[in-house]
Amino acid sequence: MIDFKVKFEAAKGMFFDREKIIQAADKATLRVFSKFGAFVRQRAKSSIRSRKRPSAPGQPPSSHTGMLRQFIFFGLDTQKKSVVIGPTVAGGKTGDALPALEYGGQAAIVAKTRGRKRRRVVKIRARPFMQPAFEKEESKLPSLWADSIK
Repeated sequence: MIDFKVKFEAAKGMFFDREKIIQAADKATLRVFSKFGAFVRQRAKSSIRSRKRPSAPGQPPSSHTGMLRQFIFFGLDTQKKSVVIGPTVAGGKTGDALPALEYGGQAAIVAKTRGRKRRRVVKIRARPFMQPAFEKEESKLPSLWADSIK
């Protein structure tokens, strides 16, 4: 017969420190999401070409002024433990052109003709650039998570 006894003081070191593990997991989550956000942002920016003519529907949009590429950001939400990646409107104005580029739809534009501003609604066929960037980088997530909790 085998007798096995463990003293309580020695056994204390054998248990998990729950709070420490949760903190390490949260820290790793934010680190992985930060890297993932940066990778998707860079992939989306590099898919947008600078050229005068418009891109074909279904292809990433052309950037005529360079502003679309310049205003793609990512941000971490530490409370929700999530990352938001995408373009923002310059000057903080709300607009419907960015969703119309990604998904297709209508957008109101203001054009100057003969010194006067004219507002008109145009139909835009989808030229997705964020979703394809996300899908291409998504396959790298398992390697980002590998050994991330220290």
